[in-house]
Amino acid sequence: MKIATIIVRVLLGLVFIFASMSFFLKLAPEPVTTGDFKAFQIGLVASSYLIPLAKGIELLCGLSFLVGKYVTLANIVILPVTLNILMINYFMSPETLPIAIALFLGNLFLIYSYRENYKTVFKP
Repeated sequence: MKIATIIVRVLLGLVFIFASMSFFLKLAPEPVTTGDFKAFQIGLVASSYLIPLAKGIELLCGLSFLVGKYVTLANIVILPVTLNILMINYFMSPETLPIAIALFLGNLFLIYSYRENYKTVFKP
């Protein structure tokens, strides 16, 4: 279980760092979007702060996953981001749904792996 946790943690860290660095450094061209997803993406870009905020969170949490420090906190901080990635892909872009499912399940797996650290959060 410990080796699986390390593998999932490092893989998620690499994915989040790659996605955020690709956005900030413009390493990859923007994918062509159509339909509802295109309208949604135009709205996100028009907000001018939401995508950079999400990518910044991905970068910080990805670094945390790679280094192995503050992983418990990073799991909780990145959970809304992975949930939104899953929902956006499910409803608007189902062709990339397997990647979104893998990210979300990886996040849930890490939360489960570090479940002992969360016990004090739920005590009154």
